Amino acid sequence: MLNRKIIKICEQKFIYLNYSNRTKDIYIHYIKEFLSSINKQVIHLNSKDFQSYLDNYKFTSVSQQNQVINAIRFLYKFGLEKKYDKVSFKRPKKEKKLPKVIDNDFILEKISKIENLKHKAILSITYSVGLRVSEVINLKIEDIDSKRMIIHIKNAKGKKDRIVPLSQTILELLRTYFKEYRPTEYPSGSCNKIVKKYLGEQYHIHQLRHSCFTHLLESGTDLRIIQSIAGHNSSKTTEIYTHVSKKLLNKVVLPI
Repeated sequence: MLNRKIIKICEQKFIYLNYSNRTKDIYIHYIKEFLSSINKQVIHLNSKDFQSYLDNYKFTSVSQQNQVINAIRFLYKFGLEKKYDKVSFKRPKKEKKLPKVIDNDFILEKISKIENLKHKAILSITYSVGLRVSEVINLKIEDIDSKRMIIHIKNAKGKKDRIVPLSQTILELLRTYFKEYRPTEYPSGSCNKIVKKYLGEQYHIHQLRHSCFTHLLESGTDLRIIQSIAGHNSSKTTEIYTHVSKKLLNKVVLPI
């Protein structure tokens, strides 16, 4: 009963602090996991219990480690209203992996051969402006502004809206899709399965996003504009594409 009450308190805090549903669900999952693992009443928990749990957790990735730490920290601070300076909620160092980029000609060739309009629209709009999966899935008819030639991305990562350009090619493709199927929303689906079906099993939907920004950089688009299209808070996030640009690397004059 007490555990359910604590979870209810946390859920109310998520709403009050305007957390996204996805973040809330992830945190609640790890909070429940923690509460089910303890052998004492939650009101009797101390900082050592939290520290021991985090120290002995078998993390499978840096991303999961961050999620678990954030969830337990949230429970400690907001669910139980404890001062969290007694527990080490140190964030793990981020893995510095470069994004994998798919060749532009390869992507365009594969997309051009897709006969399924829905699948073609998903891959095309994702690659055109580097949308995240959640952004593609949540796209609505009213988000497409053909007069101003823009797409309004609403409630994206960090609950932020942004405007991205709409190409004539994408507009015509979406119009063709609309005329044939008359959808109330623009196409969504299991995006990764679609990528693997048409591009290959080794590819992932997020690689289209990385490929878009790398190819924009190679075509001469200013980094600040790419940052705006991508929805990055920091220019440092966008600058990673300078490290994977083939054209930029090919301009380097090597000493031997």
